Amino acid sequence: MLTSVKNPFIKQLKQLQRAKGRHEQQHMLLEGTHLIEEACAAGMSFTALCHTPDWALHYPELWERAIAQSARCELVSPDVLKAIATTMTPDGVVATLDRTQLTHTIPQPTRLGLALETLQDPGNLGTLIRTAAAVGVDGLWLSSDSVDLDHPKVLRASAGQWFRLPMGVVADLPTQVAEWRSHPNHQVVATLPTAQQIYWTVDFTRPTLLLLGNEGAGLSPALSALADVSVTIPLAPGVESLNVAIAAAVILYEAQRQQAQMGNPS
Repeated sequence: MLTSVKNPFIKQLKQLQRAKGRHEQQHMLLEGTHLIEEACAAGMSFTALCHTPDWALHYPELWERAIAQSARCELVSPDVLKAIATTMTPDGVVATLDRTQLTHTIPQPTRLGLALETLQDPGNLGTLIRTAAAVGVDGLWLSSDSVDLDHPKVLRASAGQWFRLPMGVVADLPTQVAEWRSHPNHQVVATLPTAQQIYWTVDFTRPTLLLLGNEGAGLSPALSALADVSVTIPLAPGVESLNVAIAAAVILYEAQRQQAQMGNPS
């Protein structure tokens, strides 16, 4: 059992808490039973698995599956596990994945897609991934100046749906959106606070790409100019805006409702 936080291997894992460490090592950090379970179900191969004795006793079947999919397995003390994890009260297990194993190709939505520009909050991105997966979005595009897709908080906030949604980081999001828009009958819908059209008046039975921007600045002029229609969400007097993840959920579920009524359920 590893009991020292000064162990070289443990110090190496701790570096994955930060983007620099993840990029240098090309590994990412998974924390908690639910994420480990979802990664196992998705057939992921762990580069390392660290767990406490109690965790193995509480989850014997998952433990067997996880170690079978791990290149290295280490029994660690609760203090060591806490040092590796980014959460205050980890539940007994962390794992690492090779980032190159998860190189996301750019998905091509055919029915409903989501494009996110310069998103900075990992909790927002994780919640958006979770919502998009629940709605049945075909694919999610993320601009390269956004928070890392494999930020530990993104993974946790996605509640395991990170492994189920086709996603890709796009170097030139306006060009990607313009290319998608060029297909017949495809439409691009932007969320803008200055828009006059309410979101539920849009025909979402057409193949649709929904654009959402930075938490503070919103969409850039270059991206919003590509929209076929701009929409807003009605707010009570005195309320300036909605959280970007909440705004996305409202509009995506309206799109799902319309498509279900047309006999094209998610």
